[in-house]
Amino acid sequence: MLDNQEDRVAVLVDCDNTSPEILEYALRVVAQFGRVVVRRGYGNHATLANKWQEALVRLAFTPCLQYQYASGKNTSDIALALDALEDLFDHRAETYCLVTSDSDFAYLCRKLRERGSMVYIVGEKKTPDALRNASDQFFEYQPPESESIKAQPSKVKKQRPKALVDAVSLLAADASEDWVGLPVLGQYMRRTNPGFSPQQFGYSGLLEMIRTYPELVTRKDGASHWVQLKGRAEREE
Repeated sequence: MLDNQEDRVAVLVDCDNTSPEILEYALRVVAQFGRVVVRRGYGNHATLANKWQEALVRLAFTPCLQYQYASGKNTSDIALALDALEDLFDHRAETYCLVTSDSDFAYLCRKLRERGSMVYIVGEKKTPDALRNASDQFFEYQPPESESIKAQPSKVKKQRPKALVDAVSLLAADASEDWVGLPVLGQYMRRTNPGFSPQQFGYSGLLEMIRTYPELVTRKDGASHWVQLKGRAEREE
């Protein structure tokens, strides 16, 4: 049975700044955060034609056409920002997903969050840190690989960022018996770095990543996993 109190999500797409292939990925991402009630794609006449027209129609997005009144002026960005604030003040949505890699939207993200909204960004690799860090969580879209690239698979070198150990140390100070739950740790890491994911460091999940740290120990309690600094665990024994 679906939760009738689930958040209403607005998906606003900067069509001038990204490609139509990103739309389906964005919808899969936001499905975990609530019910998508607003779907809009913003762009000029040249952008909202051909591939974008097909994608917007197929995925039930409302096209928001903005003509350029002067050369070099992007009226689509202003329209998207104004509509987002209007949706907020009219209580149409509580959660926002902006599909863009344009750092000009960083200020909009900050204003939405100041008003209590959750803001997610779906963007490409080129997305600047200024926009990534203005969101609650950033999701990087990876275009499908060509056949030639698939024939030569590349492995991500596994890394162990110290920030994870620092996070466990900080959270353990307020945790029961110094044990930190994995969901709490994962949430904290995403709050401090909206683009954080174990996959970017070469791991399939957070638990696999933690188990490679000599400074950390884990335990399982039923279906839950917990992590602790090794030194504290040894003192308890």
